[in-house]
Amino acid sequence: MQDREDAADLALLSEAVRESAAIARRLFGQPVKSWHKAKDAPVSEADIAINTLLHERLRGARPDYGWLSEETEDDSSRLTQRRVFVVDPIDGTVAFLKGKPEFTICAGVIVDGRPRAAAVFNPMTDEFFSAQLGAGAHLNGAPLRVSAREQIEGARMVGPRALYDHPSWAQPWPPLHIENRGSIAYRMALVAAGQFDGMLSLYSKHDWDIAAAELLVTEAGGIATTHRGETLSYNGAVARQRSIICSGPQLYPLLLERVRHLSF
Repeated sequence: MQDREDAADLALLSEAVRESAAIARRLFGQPVKSWHKAKDAPVSEADIAINTLLHERLRGARPDYGWLSEETEDDSSRLTQRRVFVVDPIDGTVAFLKGKPEFTICAGVIVDGRPRAAAVFNPMTDEFFSAQLGAGAHLNGAPLRVSAREQIEGARMVGPRALYDHPSWAQPWPPLHIENRGSIAYRMALVAAGQFDGMLSLYSKHDWDIAAAELLVTEAGGIATTHRGETLSYNGAVARQRSIICSGPQLYPLLLERVRHLSF
């Protein structure tokens, strides 16, 4: 019964996210209105339009589900719901506004604090990542598998180079191949796809940034936790996670050993 419900939720997420992508494609590269809701937190008319469509499609079909979205004022009623939609209309708004095809539309269903169904879509590259708990992760229908890399030196890491080059590391990182992408969920999806070996983000993230993408990683055989090795639990009173580290199972303990001592 649970599997059928998760499958139905994934079908709903996929349809709604694909429909909302038309908005992103239409406005991408155009002079859209944008403003800052907080320091370093831009929002655009595209974010709002996609959020509105996703809310109409998802809550319209599942009015008994809770709702948590970056672009909707938080409502504590979600805390009373076992199944909750967690949505980021555009993860990587800065990239979207700069005309970089590195943003994603993210939607997931959380049940008892953990992701059960997820859709992460880069509409400009037509990469549609999806996952259902126990049924694997896929990219445009093809199954995903994380990298089997067993050593840090030479690993392909996705994220800002400044993190690894920072002078405060007691033990400098060995040579790495490092590329960045504007969306944290996109970075995690590319780890799930095995295109990169791992990813670190050593500052707090909202649930909507990573919940859907985490399921991609774990269903592709990878591991995703905080930098201290803690399980990620979503839809709490404060919808934030302290950090995120993800990779294949062989590389994960090596990355964890390098960062788990950090206190913040």
